[in-house]
Amino acid sequence: METSGSKGISTKLERIAKLAREAPGMAFTTLAHHIDIDWLREAYRRTRKDGAPGVDRMTANEYEANPEENLQSLLERAKSGTYRAPPVRRVHIPKGSGSETRPIGIPTLEDKVLQRAVAMVLEAVYEQDFLDCSYGFRPDRSAHQALEATWSLAMKMHGAWVLEIDVCKFFDNLDHGHLRAILRQRVLDGVLLRLIGKWLNAGVLEDGSVMYPESGSPQGGVVSPILANIFLHEVLDVWFEKIVKPHLSGEAHLVRYADDAVLLFANETDARKVMDTLPKRFGKYGLTLHPEKTRLFDFRRPPKPPPSGGGQGPKAPTFDLLGFTHHWALSRKANWIIKRRTASDRFRRSLKRVVDWCREHLHDDVREQQQALARKLRGHYQYFGIIGNFAALSRFLQEVRRAWQRWLNRRSHKARMSWDRMQRLLERCPLPAPRIARPFLPTSSESVT
Repeated sequence: METSGSKGISTKLERIAKLAREAPGMAFTTLAHHIDIDWLREAYRRTRKDGAPGVDRMTANEYEANPEENLQSLLERAKSGTYRAPPVRRVHIPKGSGSETRPIGIPTLEDKVLQRAVAMVLEAVYEQDFLDCSYGFRPDRSAHQALEATWSLAMKMHGAWVLEIDVCKFFDNLDHGHLRAILRQRVLDGVLLRLIGKWLNAGVLEDGSVMYPESGSPQGGVVSPILANIFLHEVLDVWFEKIVKPHLSGEAHLVRYADDAVLLFANETDARKVMDTLPKRFGKYGLTLHPEKTRLFDFRRPPKPPPSGGGQGPKAPTFDLLGFTHHWALSRKANWIIKRRTASDRFRRSLKRVVDWCREHLHDDVREQQQALARKLRGHYQYFGIIGNFAALSRFLQEVRRAWQRWLNRRSHKARMSWDRMQRLLERCPLPAPRIARPFLPTSSESVT
């Protein structure tokens, strides 16, 4: 809910945005003066309070014992240059269903608030520069909009030569020197640049020791997404849209969500030229493309429907984007159409989280288990419930039921949970049925089921 203070901050943000729109080539020398106590209050309001504590172990409840004094102290230290960015506490979470893990950084609450305040300023400036092809971590934009744009463009082009881009550990390898140079094209405010520099060099606490990586964005930091967007806006978006596309012979499009990106080409020669140039472009900024996951393939519409009775077309390349596998299939009218289903790795990862939860909460009250599983399923449907993906939602529900039954069966050796007994339990404690939460209609006249 927006307060009167929030409305005042909105007015300030719009002033910054207006000036950025009117002077697209101007570098701002004074921005930090906008960050006052009201600005920090708003940044604090926008900061999540339920996250794990950072290295100082400060919780939101402890911080709120004296919020005005804490925020005033934070403001004075930020403006005077005496603020010291604490190391980020690093933990590892599973990545996919294998043994590979993903590092996650946990900043302190105070660091999150100050990063949010700076991110608000940067967003007001750079939202005027960012292009329509980028969707990640931007206001009023989402992963589903990126998916819909990809689907609509590919359908309009009757398929395309698809170039998937995979940057090797982008957030770990983001070059600090290049990032600073890119920032200075638009932001020359010493206070903001000094704070960003402190976060880049703050270090990472892991297993009791602090490391100081020479590259990478602030691990888990609130400011990290906007810095990544600023970097890739220059490295990829502007380069492709303003420099590359005018020299191509056919239609071409870029869709980017953070560091996930696909390029669609009508012309194979254009696609191969860009693919040959991309490693040099990213290498110039200290980044490396994954040699196997960065790939070019023919994803054009199959030439004709298969013989009657065939539900799917011939085995052809597919591609994954934001948790969905894109593939050609037949519509109800027996015409080729691009459909999307839950990607197998995301399916396994989501199911593993449910299985792990069932194991950890084995002896909770059954009704409490049902309510928690229902929330997890509704969250799954909310993201993956798009047209064409109902079968995968149904399969996920069935696997969740089986996982629940298997772990309930381990509660007691005397009272086994047979499947017949489980069916009776599900009648008393039902789990929500699959639903299409995002019924976007195809741009063609075809019906997608």
